[in-house]
Amino acid sequence: MADALELEALWEDFHRVVNMTSQELAAWLRVRDADEESEPLPGQAGPPTGQHVLAILQKRRTDLTDDDVRVMYKVVDTVGDLVDMEDEPLPEKTEEDTRLRHRLMTLGHDPLKP
Repeated sequence: MADALELEALWEDFHRVVNMTSQELAAWLRVRDADEESEPLPGQAGPPTGQHVLAILQKRRTDLTDDDVRVMYKVVDTVGDLVDMEDEPLPEKTEEDTRLRHRLMTLGHDPLKP
């Protein structure tokens, strides 16, 4: 696992880019997977990474596992690659923008959230 200073910086970066609360993310994952005929069980909604982000949001920093740290780095890097954090929030303009927003929301980042 990362040393204490590195873990603290990662914790701060993760919570900076994950701007949705655990309740907002859980609701989004349920909506994302729901269709006209069925809705997944609340604990099984969304892709594995989205579920893992939700689990991390519900943990204390001292309870993180090596796998949590790996996912946190992945989320910070992915959101950083896809979003210019300085110029947010961005209005949705095209279908591609909507798809990007939905992908980011699955990671706990809503680019339209102030």
